[in-house]
Amino acid sequence: MKRKRFTEEQIIGVLKENEAGAKIDDICRRHAISSATFYAWRKKYGGLEASEAKRLKELEVENAKLKRIVADQMLDMSAMKELLHKNIGEPMAKRKAVGFLMDEMGLSERRSCRIVGLHRSVQQYRTVPRNDAAVIERMKALASENRRYGYLRLHALLRREGLVMNHKRTWRLYVEQGLQVRTKKRRKLPRRDRIAPQVPDRPMQRWSLDFMSDQLADYRRFRILNIVDDHSRFCPGQIVDVSITGARLARYLDDLALLHGLPEEIILDNGPEGTSRAMFDWSERTGVRLRFIEPGKPVQNAFVESFNGKLRDECLNLHWFRSLGHAREEIARWRVHYNTKRPHSALGYQTPMEVLTNNTASAPETLAVSALPLRAITQPENSSSNWP
Repeated sequence: MKRKRFTEEQIIGVLKENEAGAKIDDICRRHAISSATFYAWRKKYGGLEASEAKRLKELEVENAKLKRIVADQMLDMSAMKELLHKNIGEPMAKRKAVGFLMDEMGLSERRSCRIVGLHRSVQQYRTVPRNDAAVIERMKALASENRRYGYLRLHALLRREGLVMNHKRTWRLYVEQGLQVRTKKRRKLPRRDRIAPQVPDRPMQRWSLDFMSDQLADYRRFRILNIVDDHSRFCPGQIVDVSITGARLARYLDDLALLHGLPEEIILDNGPEGTSRAMFDWSERTGVRLRFIEPGKPVQNAFVESFNGKLRDECLNLHWFRSLGHAREEIARWRVHYNTKRPHSALGYQTPMEVLTNNTASAPETLAVSALPLRAITQPENSSSNWP
């Protein structure tokens, strides 16, 4: 849930309804929040009026600003006392004073330069006399041998030979010598085949894949990868993380193949994850066709877009996610509920697992996987961001 979905006044109003005698379950259903969110609000804002809560927040912000200003001023005054008996009129003397503050007092370069009155570019400047004749001669020879190489490829060759280290120096010499190559205009995305939203005849025939995003309580954004079987509406898995690459997506699909198998084709949009080299290599290796919708036509991926709306309405908008782990736990719990308990109107109000049980012989194995303990399907194998 986004932090700004409810203001302090609205939160106080929700708590006042409970004080007036309304039941907590009725309040949570009316305002589309979870019970945990209601109790967290009552713990923080219980007993306050709307004006008092607003004023309290303003005072906390003002108090934090004043504390920070006082601490910064005291630190600056202490640093200036150390420089009273030093002559810091010339730039070189100021650079020495900045070095003294950084080494002896542990101040940052930015703060030290502000106290001394020296621009950071002057502090960071280092004079290094160079003779670029050898570099220019070798660069021209490499450019003549490789006529379509840009400056980054030439820089890699020069660095391999130990002639340069900084790519900015290579760029300066590259431009001075007029070695730029003519670049081609960016090719437009190819027109994709129009895909009608038709239901497949059997499970594991076609999957739909899409990304969505939400926000934690500390304003950090995270992404969610949703995968849906178009026939049974079964969700075999999700990825919840701050960053999801094409290689990560390919590895996750390999993990799903061990649990559920792979479909004949996957429908996805033209995002950088799906159009990456890693996904095309994965498709060639596994034989799963990748079908891309037309750019700007999400309706051609209607099954997973419908799933996204249900996830947003029934899970993301109800919870105030305190951390990424909390978000993973709640989303995984909702997925298990969606697969095993939530009736789907398009399936005749059956659950996706009931459809799989009636249509495929491997449904008991799938059911066993979906019935794993919640911790087994929400916790990564390690704490790194590369899970799964």
